[in-house]
Amino acid sequence: MANPLRALARALGTRPWLMRTARFVVWADKKLHRAFGGRVSLVALAGLPSLRLTTTGRKSGLPRSTNLLYFPHRADFVLTASNWGRRHDPAWALNLRANPKAQVALAGRPVEVVARELTGQEYDRMWAELLEFWPGYAMEQREAGRPLPVFLLAAVAG
Repeated sequence: MANPLRALARALGTRPWLMRTARFVVWADKKLHRAFGGRVSLVALAGLPSLRLTTTGRKSGLPRSTNLLYFPHRADFVLTASNWGRRHDPAWALNLRANPKAQVALAGRPVEVVARELTGQEYDRMWAELLEFWPGYAMEQREAGRPLPVFLLAAVAG
């Protein structure tokens, strides 16, 4: 049986007031991650695909982690740098541009990946798929007033 919270999350994800809850959602998600060793996140509880992305800080060189909604695309992970509709790209996107090697953790299980930012027709095709997956991205893009970067993360063989 499908998680009924998924439809609710998709509907709420198109409401502008949701972006104002970003601080609380991020705070609560960090607490859940810590308490359950990475096996639980708010996004996953809602029946949506969730991962923990760890990048290398472009200035500090230190590991930087954040929990994100992702779009499963074949064997790859697709991330949208919506930053909750803010006018600037999230730090993780800047970090991936500086160093595309990263790690994702799915339910606490680490996977080494290499990121590639999509452009041109590849971006356009993926954007259409992303809007089907998470309609709220259209609202976040309008609010941000910028194109939302899209990254494809491929697992490193080995």
